[in-house]
Amino acid sequence: MLNFNSLVLFSEKPEALVNFYSKVFEKKPDWSGGDFHGFTVGSGSLVIGPHDKVHGKSHNPERIQFNFETEDVQGEFERVKGLGSAVIADPYHPGEEPEIWLATLADPDGNYFQLMSPMKM
Repeated sequence: MLNFNSLVLFSEKPEALVNFYSKVFEKKPDWSGGDFHGFTVGSGSLVIGPHDKVHGKSHNPERIQFNFETEDVQGEFERVKGLGSAVIADPYHPGEEPEIWLATLADPDGNYFQLMSPMKM
């Protein structure tokens, strides 16, 4: 059986993303090694580092997006929007799920991420 460990987010300007996500998560990276920095977020990690083939903003931000759970989607949406995130979708209920909230934003490199209500499984 596999266990999800981390997502690596490559950037031409990783320090800008580290600074941005430090504000989003309201903490400094949990670890740093060389040019890479990692944030423990829930049971996984977001790792940010450089890549020589990544330049500028994401050309296909819809290809992958990562989700961050919160009990207060609207409040976190307003806070994170205030950090300079681009708003892709204001908070909304998906389909027939009135108890679930989603909001989609983009980081400085144009990568999409969502704030979402915790999933009841």
